[in-house]
Amino acid sequence: MGPDIQFALRPGIMELRWGDPAPSLLPVDAVRRAVERALDLDGPSALNYGAERGPGRLIGPLRTWLERRRGSAPPAEALFITGGTSQALDLLCTLLARPGDVVLVESPTYHLALRIFRDHGLEVVSVPGDDQGLQVDRLDAVLEALRRPPASRAAERASGARGLVKGRTPRFLYIVPTFGNPTGANLSLQRRQALVSLADREGFLLLEDDVYRELWYDSPPPPALCDLASPGPVVRLSTFSKILAPGLRLGWLEAAPEIVQRCAGSGLLDSGGGTSHFVAHAVGAMIELGLLDEHITLLRAAYRQQRDALLDALERHMPATCSWMRPGGGFFVWLRLPEGCDSAALLPVAEAAGVSYAPGGRFCIGGGGERYARLGFSLLAPDELAEGARRLGRVLERCGP
Repeated sequence: MGPDIQFALRPGIMELRWGDPAPSLLPVDAVRRAVERALDLDGPSALNYGAERGPGRLIGPLRTWLERRRGSAPPAEALFITGGTSQALDLLCTLLARPGDVVLVESPTYHLALRIFRDHGLEVVSVPGDDQGLQVDRLDAVLEALRRPPASRAAERASGARGLVKGRTPRFLYIVPTFGNPTGANLSLQRRQALVSLADREGFLLLEDDVYRELWYDSPPPPALCDLASPGPVVRLSTFSKILAPGLRLGWLEAAPEIVQRCAGSGLLDSGGGTSHFVAHAVGAMIELGLLDEHITLLRAAYRQQRDALLDALERHMPATCSWMRPGGGFFVWLRLPEGCDSAALLPVAEAAGVSYAPGGRFCIGGGGERYARLGFSLLAPDELAEGARRLGRVLERCGP
């Protein structure tokens, strides 16, 4: 028999590299209750081919849940049920872009999104971020550099947008504005407002990957980009992977109805019906039973404890030349290593010492992440996180010039 899950823990290694949930936090009993309810209510329908946009048994409760959490609900025709954020990104790349098109990303950004864009032959151009998220003023400079003819190199050098094909408008900008992966940064309200205004004025879409919104540990985040924009310029992606379980392979997108219609009209759905139809029925039942809200409350408490355990251990064990930001939510701490350390080159040494992490270069376009490491706190217990930080600190004490 082959492996059953994508990543397995390796004996003797404190795995700080993954953004996976702790097995003890997966809601087995709640899912069992929801599946029984779904089968009792709609057994034959739940097991049939589903409506292309997703079943009303989920879209209705999801709208009610979104209204309760955010104060307003998108219209039903603006919602589309997906197989999670990655499937939604792949579908949007298929429908909204062609090989060779320019797409923008914040740097650093979610590394597996970069892989999807490259699978589609898209030209990925980065815009720098900082501890307040994407630098919108730098985005304006990148857009200007893209518009200029090839002979105009001064703007290219000034903006940092090297090697661009000129005279082009990006198809979209992909961003994780809320407790971003990998940095944990939260795009400020002022920058959110400036970003949606710029996208509306320049005529490109914002793909808002908003999977960590409910996982805040100190205070709620600013409004989603889609709640600040007029209809059209923002497609918001979210998932039940982070707030229920990744094995459900279920999420949703919110977009202008014409984009939803294009998604629902794809050949894949015409052939097979709605994505994860039976699971969608079960998740709709979880929302109606109040189990989703209960589980989010549990997750916030657990992940807050795990975040604090890692941050406390970093304070105790990291060399003075390391630095990091305290994330207000999400799964990750973005660690700046001592000068002269390359996180990719150091990884085998760290794993030999019994700790692993995600090297920062994976999250950056064209370099710039070599001195960083992403540390995940969602998977391990507080004592394991503390031990992982201790082991990593000993490795970093020996690193540098």
